[in-house]
Parts: sequence; structure tokens; C-alpha cells
Amino acid sequence: MEFKDFFEKEIRKKLMVEMGISNLMAVPRPIKIVINVGAGEAVVNKEALKKISEQIELIAGQKPVITKARKSVSAFKIRKGLPIGVKVTLRRKRMFAFLEKLIKIIIPRLKDFRGISEKSVDQAGNLNLGFSEQTIFPEIDFDKIDKIRGLEVTIVTNAKNKEKGKKLFELLGIPFKK
Repeated sequence: MEFKDFFEKEIRKKLMVEMGISNLMAVPRPIKIVINVGAGEAVVNKEALKKISEQIELIAGQKPVITKARKSVSAFKIRKGLPIGVKVTLRRKRMFAFLEKLIKIIIPRLKDFRGISEKSVDQAGNLNLGFSEQTIFPEIDFDKIDKIRGLEVTIVTNAKNKEKGKKLFELLGIPFKK
């Protein structure tokens, strides 16, 4: 069974019963997943963004967008409009495919993993995860990377508060600390 079908048939019904929601459209669900890599080193190394972009494309299965600095910061030698990061937004089928990969493959591969902190769920019910290295993704060949970089994954939901968001993520299979 595809992960999206599993969500539609199983998880949504459980959420309706547990939260006492009568309208199917009011049930919390994931809307999008944003994968972001900040590359401050791109100021001095122009090739870095190209490498990061290729790796994120492998991870997400979609071409990323290069983000530019919003304002100048002299301490970091950054000027407004300078390319300093890469991000990609996943929706629909790609989102559910990435979510399944995240839950079933990537999180179990984490070293010394004891569960995700409940503080990772924000007040709007979104989950923010930070990974210290991109090599935990099976698509990345360790021999072909130039430098180990961290990345952030944000799962945006339509849950109105932290409790509903946490319940959604628990039913999706994300392990929280006990």
C-alpha cells in the first residue's frame, strides 16, 4: 500500500475518532515538506552551491531553488542578493514519498537515536528536523561528496496547534522521546 493511501484510509480515520472531528477536511494533514541547506561558504566558494544543489536534487527528486540573502551582514561578508543557500519544496506525491523514506529509512539510520524531541513541533503544529550530515540519505554516495553539510527538513501541516500536530506525527510513525 502506498504511503498516501495508508494516510488517507488509516491515519485520517484514527485522527477523526481520537480528536472528535466530524468533518474529514478538518483533520490535520501534511501540506508540504521544505528541505533547506544554508551555505555561508558560498560567499568564497562559488562551486559549493552547485554541489549542494546536486545533492539536494538527489535527496528530494526535484530541482532545488537557490536562495539569496535578504539583507547585508558585514560580519559574515554577505551582501544583499548574494546566493547563500538551497531549498526545495515537496508537495503531494513527492511529499508522501519523502515522508515515507524519512520515517522508514532515514530516522532508523540515525546514530545514537533516542527519539525526536517534542520541542521540534512548533506552536502551529509543524515539525522541524535538523540533520548534521547529508550522508544519512541513501542516495548520497559518500565518495562523491566534497564536504559534510547539515540540512533542515520542515514538515508543514494544517494542524492548528502543537497537540494536534504531535498526534498527527505520532500516527504517521515519527518516534518521539518518551
